[in-house]
Order: sequence, then C-alpha cells, then structure tokens
Amino acid sequence: MIKVGLTGNIGSGKTIVANIFGTLGVPVFHADTEARKQFENETTRNSVREIFGPVVFSSSGEVIRPVLAEIVFNDPKLLDELNKIIHPGVHKDYQKWCLQHSESPYTLYEAAILFESGHYREMDKVICVTAPEELRIKRVMERDNFTRHEVEKRMANQWNESKKIALSDYVIRNDESNMVIRQVLEVHNKLIQNLKFKIQN
Repeated sequence: MIKVGLTGNIGSGKTIVANIFGTLGVPVFHADTEARKQFENETTRNSVREIFGPVVFSSSGEVIRPVLAEIVFNDPKLLDELNKIIHPGVHKDYQKWCLQHSESPYTLYEAAILFESGHYREMDKVICVTAPEELRIKRVMERDNFTRHEVEKRMANQWNESKKIALSDYVIRNDESNMVIRQVLEVHNKLIQNLKFKIQN
C-alpha cells in the first residue's frame, strides 16, 4: 500500500479534493476531523485544562473550540503545545486505520499541517492543493463567517504555499479556472501506474 499525503493551506479546498478521491474508492483518513475527536478523550481534556485553564471549557466540561482557537492562533507557542497534545492520538488512530486498509493500492492522509507537523516524511507521495491567496481568504470568510483578520491569523501559522509545492510530488490547482476532477483523475492514474511499476519490478 502506498501512503499518500494530501494537504493544502486554509481555503485551498483540500477536503473537496479528498472527497473526489474518495468517490474513486480511495480510503481517506481525515486527520483534522480525527483531531477534533481527540477532545472526547478525558486524558486529552485534562492535558488541555492543565495548559489553558478552565476558560476553554463549558459548564458541562466540554472544550469550547472557538475559544481555544482564538487563543492558539494568537500564540504560536501555545498552538505548538496543543498540537503536541492532539497529534500523538491522531497518529495512533492513523496507524490502526492503515492496518484496516492495507489491501488498498493506496490511501490518502488528508491534513492541513502535514508539512508543519513533519508527518509528510512518513508519506510515500504528497499531493498539495493550491489556490490564489485572495481566493482562499474569500472562501474561508464565506464558509466560516470569519473576518479577514481572523483568516490571516490562521494563514500565518501555516507554511507558505510555494514551500509546500516544492516538497510535493503532485500539485492540484483549485483556482476555479482548472478542472479539479480532471487533475484528480490524472494524479490517481499516475499513482496506480507507479504501484504497478513497483509490483512488476
């Protein structure tokens, strides 16, 4: 099985691209979704409480993610501390998930901070979804009802797109002028061909 990482900066549309791969029968591990599930774990919540205090918890003991996000996206050090709490659990779940899909030709690991976390080093191939910055800002403002400033704060915590492109094996441009489905099919076919080449050799 080939492990393929799929990433893209906020507003790039990487989840849409991941879902297209999913329609082709490719198993997709949505790391960001799995990260949110980590807050259901009592040990995780206790670790969050130790660092961030009760202000990020509701009266029922649930993590108030918007409050937590406001804190960490204004402090890179605290964002790093949160990632250290969340990512080990996500990685453990991913390892189990890979065993469940070991018979698939290839799988996708979709993550916003694939490069920032260093997890890209564990991937056999990496796909980067790109889009012009202004378009990405517009998408996130409309999708999440964020202000431009809020979007830019989140963007500031991600690597520059050009840096990610340089380290990627494939690039899918989601700029509303290139057909995304066609690009996904091209990458999909190349990955299948690479697998066949490995098997033959």
